Amino acid sequence: MPIQAYIAMGSNLGDRHANIQGGLDAIEALESTAIIQCSSIIETLPIGPGEQGQYLNGVVLVQTDLEPRVLLELLLEIEATFGRDRASEQRWGARTLDLDVLIFGDRVIDEPGLTIPHPRLHQRSFVLEPLCELAPMLMIPGYEKTPQALLGVLGESGMG
Repeated sequence: MPIQAYIAMGSNLGDRHANIQGGLDAIEALESTAIIQCSSIIETLPIGPGEQGQYLNGVVLVQTDLEPRVLLELLLEIEATFGRDRASEQRWGARTLDLDVLIFGDRVIDEPGLTIPHPRLHQRSFVLEPLCELAPMLMIPGYEKTPQALLGVLGESGMG
């Protein structure tokens, strides 16, 4: 039975627009997976070490028959085709393409290398804003709050 999943996209190296579009094209080409909707692509300030350019960020809603770990592994392969090497990069450093599974149906998963919902989703306005555009009232498993509510909390804390 197909499941709806939300995937975060980001890029701040190279041709950011081409990287995001290429990532979307590659996601659309995945077996048993179809893009349902894509948020607007927003430009955001980098969070992380060193001098970095601004990011383009967005969220894509897909419907998939893939299992969460298989989807994640395929997303990591897509990143690699765009030159990303997670093993050698600096944490929260610049990247050509970043693809993260945010939400996978109503599943809560905490396994080595796979945490769903994404463990920092509630701390990142650059994820919550596009997620709000697609599904402002979606109840996020494990948080029992909507993206809209989480974004409001983030704004109140001054961290957004």
